[in-house]
Amino acid sequence: MSSLLEVSGVSVSFDGFKAINNLSFQIGAAELRAIIGPNGAGKTTFMDIVTGKTRPDTGVVKWGDKSVDLLSLDEAQIAQAGVGRKFQKPTVFEDQTVFENLLLALKNHRNVFRVLFYKRRKSDHQKVADLARDISLDSELHRLAGELSHGQKQWLEIGMLLAQDPKLLLVDEPAAGMTATEREKTTAMLVKAAKTRAVVVVEHDMDFVRRLDCKVTVLHEGALLAEGRLDHVTANQDVLDVYLGR
Repeated sequence: MSSLLEVSGVSVSFDGFKAINNLSFQIGAAELRAIIGPNGAGKTTFMDIVTGKTRPDTGVVKWGDKSVDLLSLDEAQIAQAGVGRKFQKPTVFEDQTVFENLLLALKNHRNVFRVLFYKRRKSDHQKVADLARDISLDSELHRLAGELSHGQKQWLEIGMLLAQDPKLLLVDEPAAGMTATEREKTTAMLVKAAKTRAVVVVEHDMDFVRRLDCKVTVLHEGALLAEGRLDHVTANQDVLDVYLGR
């Protein structure tokens, strides 16, 4: 499997606290990966480093088949290179329809005024329709985003990121606050997305991680503690001690 993202020997400290401690691991080009670990394990800081929000003190982060130095790029350049991030709280344009949100997110429409005043192409309509179907919002296209349920807003934001066609999608706790039905649909959504890109899910919910049925990376105190299938890592005594509190 070719590596899309390679993190090597990365460390970062905040006021003497080592948030990431000599972290090294790889993500494949079309792979679904779950990252788990207790609070303070470094999960969010890892995402901040990959998206350019935080600069590590030491280490290397290589990106893509040309092994570009990701740390040499700023946040906007990293996004343009194909890294998309979904935060815990959905950020959608609540006074715009689902259709307008997805249209705005399409790669060629990054400006809200262009969306409001441009002549719509048939191909754009088709792309939006396809995206809406993929995120289970095809029957909600003309609803205002603000009227959607919490889970639907999460889907819409995932759709808006997919509209930009990222090579790597970082998703932070997608299952939080969702109904059982919404969680099932979210699982299917992420599994499908990972067929054509890398999808990294940071999640606390072990049941949701189990449903993803993918390789799991366990972080603890900013370092890699264990890696493998969920059954394998949760049988690891170190993981049991620090993560499951046994």
